Amino acid sequence: MRRLIFAFTTGVLLATAPAAFAQTVGFAEAIKILSASCGKDINAYCKTATLANNGIGKCLDQNQAKVSQKCNADRAVVATLIQERLAAQAAAPKICQRDAAQYCKGVKPGAGHVLRCLLKAQPSVGKKCNTAIDLAGYR
Repeated sequence: MRRLIFAFTTGVLLATAPAAFAQTVGFAEAIKILSASCGKDINAYCKTATLANNGIGKCLDQNQAKVSQKCNADRAVVATLIQERLAAQAAAPKICQRDAAQYCKGVKPGAGHVLRCLLKAQPSVGKKCNTAIDLAGYR
């Protein structure tokens, strides 16, 4: 079931436009939300849907009128929150560039070394950088 929800979530994510930073969610939390909200609907209407090519998402779209309101609402929210997480992960290095240059001199880039340095220097790191790290799900 979790694989089905993950595949569905990924497909929905790719079809969702980015929104402003507010809150983010990781895939594990998204699976929990959608499993609770959509599990019965997937079993009822999409049992034969494939994991490939967002089959479950397409099936739920085709059966949207039958699918519970909670599932439909949570699908939209989760897709937006995951998109926010991915956008935050893409933006964090640029947002934290100044802090990294100041607090992580000599730290070899790559393999998360700069991030670990910034996490260690958290009290000194600027609010924007700390917020970017949080929204990216790195802390």
